Amino acid sequence: MTLAAERPNGGVQSVDRAITILEILARLGEAGVTEVAGELGVHKSTAFRLIGTMEARGLVEQADDRGKYRIGLGLVKMAGASAARTDLVQVARPSCKALAAETHETVNLAVLADGTALYLDQIAGAAALQPHNWIGQRIPLHATSNGKVLIADLEPDLVDELVPRLTRHAEATITDRASLHRELARVREQGYAVAVDELEEGLTALAAAIRDAHGDVVASLSVSGTTFRLDEATRTELVPPLLRAAEEVSLALGWVPPREPAATDG
Repeated sequence: MTLAAERPNGGVQSVDRAITILEILARLGEAGVTEVAGELGVHKSTAFRLIGTMEARGLVEQADDRGKYRIGLGLVKMAGASAARTDLVQVARPSCKALAAETHETVNLAVLADGTALYLDQIAGAAALQPHNWIGQRIPLHATSNGKVLIADLEPDLVDELVPRLTRHAEATITDRASLHRELARVREQGYAVAVDELEEGLTALAAAIRDAHGDVVASLSVSGTTFRLDEATRTELVPPLLRAAEEVSLALGWVPPREPAATDG
C-alpha cells in the first residue's frame, strides 16, 4: 500500500503530497522521482512537477547523485530559525518574569522579522489589567520601542530598506526619515528606546537590546503600560531594571560585555 493511499481525502491534495514527499526524503535520505511517484501512487510527471516546485522554494534539492533528491537547506534553515526562537523564549522567560514582577508592567520579547518586530513572548505584570495579547503579532519598526532597538545598530541604508514607508499610526509617530535616524542615534547613545503614544494613543513602552555571543542584536526586551502610569519619572525608574534584564538574557546567550578601558596615570 502506498503512503498516499493511507491518507485521508481531506485537505488540499497538493499540500498533502508535498508533505508526504518531505516525509519520504526524511525516511530514505535520498530518493528519485520514480521512487517518489511510487510511494505517492501518482504518475511520474506529477511527482516531477511537485518536486520541481519544492526545489524552486528550497524545500528539496538535488543530491550529488543527479536524479535523486534530498531535503533542502531552505527547510533546514526554517526549522533552525524556529528552534532558535524557541530557545530564545526559554532562555529569556525567567528574566522576563522577574522584570514583570519588579515593574508590575507588561514585558514583551520581540525579534526582527520581515521588516517588522515580531512578538515572541509576553508576561503581564500586576498593574496590567486585561493586557492586549501581542504574541505572534507584527508591529512597525519606526513606531515602537522594540522596533527602534532592533534596527538601531543597522546601517542607515538598510534601515531605509527595512522601513520604506513611515506610516503614521498616532499623532506622535515619527514620519520624517531624518527624525527617525536621529532617534536611532539617540537609542545607540543611551542604550534603550522609548516610544510614547507613537503606536497608539495612551501606550508607552521602553525597550533594550538582547545580544548574542557575537554582540549582534538578536531580540529586544520591552516594558509597556499606559502613558498615564508610565510618566517621565516612572520611565526613568524603569530603565535600570530593564537594562539589567536585557543584559541577563544577553549573558545567557553568550554575550561578553566590552571591557572598560584601563585607567592610566595622568
